[in-house]
Amino acid sequence: MDDIQIKELVEVIARSLAEYPEQVEVKEIIGHQISVIELKAAKADLGKIIGKEGRNAHALRTIVNAAATKLRKRAVLEILE
Repeated sequence: MDDIQIKELVEVIARSLAEYPEQVEVKEIIGHQISVIELKAAKADLGKIIGKEGRNAHALRTIVNAAATKLRKRAVLEILE
């Protein structure tokens, strides 16, 4: 598993939650110490991706963190509006 797969993992999960999966965009910014994964979606889908009380967003961040830890890296998920 490498960085590209973490990005793809976020993309697959976000698209499965979204009503407009074609508008889901995932970009990765790789730094020296940390990777930032940016997730953009249609305004109508942001609520579903974030979930009630941020539960889906929290779960997504947990998955990203676990996958990055396995790679001995640090990654952060940013959900952009």
